[in-house]
Amino acid sequence: MSDAPLVIDGAVKRFGNVQALAGASFELRRGELLGLLGPNGAGKTTLIKAIAGRSRLDAGRIQLFGRPLAPQDPRPQIGVVPQELAIYPKLTASENLEVFGRLNGVSRAAIKDRVRWALQWSDLTERAGEPVRGYSGGMRRRLNIACSLVHEPTVVLLDEPTVGVDPQSRERIYEMLRSLQEGGVSILLTTHHLEEAEQRCDRIVIIDHGAIVASGTVRELIDGDPHAARAATITFVHPLPVERTAITSSLTGALPATATFDEDRKTLRTPIADIAVDLPPVLEALARAGATIADVRFETRSLQDVFISLTGRELRE
Repeated sequence: MSDAPLVIDGAVKRFGNVQALAGASFELRRGELLGLLGPNGAGKTTLIKAIAGRSRLDAGRIQLFGRPLAPQDPRPQIGVVPQELAIYPKLTASENLEVFGRLNGVSRAAIKDRVRWALQWSDLTERAGEPVRGYSGGMRRRLNIACSLVHEPTVVLLDEPTVGVDPQSRERIYEMLRSLQEGGVSILLTTHHLEEAEQRCDRIVIIDHGAIVASGTVRELIDGDPHAARAATITFVHPLPVERTAITSSLTGALPATATFDEDRKTLRTPIADIAVDLPPVLEALARAGATIADVRFETRSLQDVFISLTGRELRE
């Protein structure tokens, strides 16, 4: 039995002929920022709704702090931050926070302290008395998050929390989330910003066609992808003085079969498993072929490369 705050076990959900969830299973650990990634229609939103109690699973279970959840069960430990702004533009920040706090069960005795904390946490104290309709996009986004957390949940579900905000606001939002993690709050985040997920998330879960296709740290996902070899790109000062067939012949044994030259024979790209072991024979063979090397660059695969490898390149509408 897992002691993780949130466990999803074999989640299944159909809408008519559409299989939205097909046995998805994963866990959210204490104090973790877990990225839930997937193409459009992969099942992310359905899963979030099921965790929040807004959609009933056909099969499987959701376990919160060791307790299986029925669809009708209250979930005071969960805070849900929707992608669409869910705040009242004519109210002030303080008024919004008080409304959402009371709706989420914060007592009259505690609401002022919770509003004060939320304003400070979201860096909105100085603008607390102004109507929200005059706020910038980043301020509204921070308030949207704060309204979902004013009741002090310990599991937070965020759907695209940085959509449409500038880099400064994005950085501030992640500072806010890090402070929650330091307090032991567990965060499940969906995003289409793969570079952002790669930099910010402790672990990644990739869902496609309603099933979990991979999970782990970014390093684990890359190392577990059979196409995730490091590559070296070697650029020559001048085109190699021999034809492509001669190049292949002269470098037999030094280059992997998947190495490629560009059409004008000025660039070579080759997979490199170990730079210290694999690169010197390649450079020596190129020198024998008459190459003068101008530059050598290395690259490793990113989370985006793994994501595309697992989910394909076709557009999802």
